[in-house]
Amino acid sequence: MILPANVVGVIYAILSAGVWGAGDFTGGVASRRSNPFHTLALSALSGLVILAGAALIWREAFPSPQGILWAMLAGATGAVGIAALYRGLATGRAASVAPTSGVIGAALPVLYAIFTQGLPSPAQLAGFGLACAGIWLVSAPPAGGEPRSRQELWLACVAGTGFGLFFIFLGMVETGKIFTPLVIARIFSFCTGVLLVRINHLPFPGLRSNPTAWLAGLLDAGGNLFYILARQYTRLDVAAVLSSLYPASTVILSGLILKEHISRRNWLGLGLCLAAIGLITV
Repeated sequence: MILPANVVGVIYAILSAGVWGAGDFTGGVASRRSNPFHTLALSALSGLVILAGAALIWREAFPSPQGILWAMLAGATGAVGIAALYRGLATGRAASVAPTSGVIGAALPVLYAIFTQGLPSPAQLAGFGLACAGIWLVSAPPAGGEPRSRQELWLACVAGTGFGLFFIFLGMVETGKIFTPLVIARIFSFCTGVLLVRINHLPFPGLRSNPTAWLAGLLDAGGNLFYILARQYTRLDVAAVLSSLYPASTVILSGLILKEHISRRNWLGLGLCLAAIGLITV
């Protein structure tokens, strides 16, 4: 049985969200053990190693010069987004930054796709709206909790903008190339992480200083792989919005492992995310 291309793209995007969410949870845990910029540098390095190995095994050629440029921009903006997210997650409240960053990261590709590819179907537009509402609710702090500080709001906006631009730039790489664009993006993520370490006058972390950061990098690389596959089977906005559902798995893991409270609003958000998947697939 051969599935329609759009359904294949949806499956890859959902896998991307799940793996990315696990990576963000792991990155948040790693950032509590060391500086977030150290976490970013180590995670970018670990992802680079696995992706470069895959590119060599499959003997994949590099994309066109224009594709290389888009991959470079994706790597730089994605690294800034991850650094801001890790810094926010390191505050001790895993749900304080995820809602705003997730909604912004999903909204930017939708606006871009509307201007470049035209409006999607009415059902998909409704699904996008439900997805944004679900992202917000599934990662919202419990009612009556501490309000978000100005710093957390700023970090969430920076993270969301970085993720949204990452979705757009990586989605502009020509189809048929999978590993080599991610290798290029990862190189620039690593360089951005090293630059942030140096700007903040920090020593480069030891390779064995934070094993959890290495795991975060492997998971993040897996999420990137599933996203670029999703983009090759479906529209940019569909792939980006569904991949942006990663806060769901982040918060669920926070509840299961860290015993953080998951409220009724969070569960309602999860239900909206599931409904959004159905509408977007149709």
